[in-house]
Amino acid sequence: MNSKSTLHRKLKSLTGLSPGEFIRNVRLKHAVQMLNNNVGNISEIAFAVGFNDPKYFSRCFKIEFGMTPKEFQEAHRVK
Repeated sequence: MNSKSTLHRKLKSLTGLSPGEFIRNVRLKHAVQMLNNNVGNISEIAFAVGFNDPKYFSRCFKIEFGMTPKEFQEAHRVK
């Protein structure tokens, strides 16, 4: 029988992340692609990848990548 606990256990063993952490990680990686392609401003990208709060998005982004989305944009801007 498959259940949430089975999903949690299998995903944790494969990735080291809980389902929520895994989803957040995928969303943040998609946001990086969008930032690199200048798809919109940071708030628009946050909403596009599934975050409801741009401040929370920025906080998660900084934890994951060591810089804010704005700092990331500036560091990866094509000159």
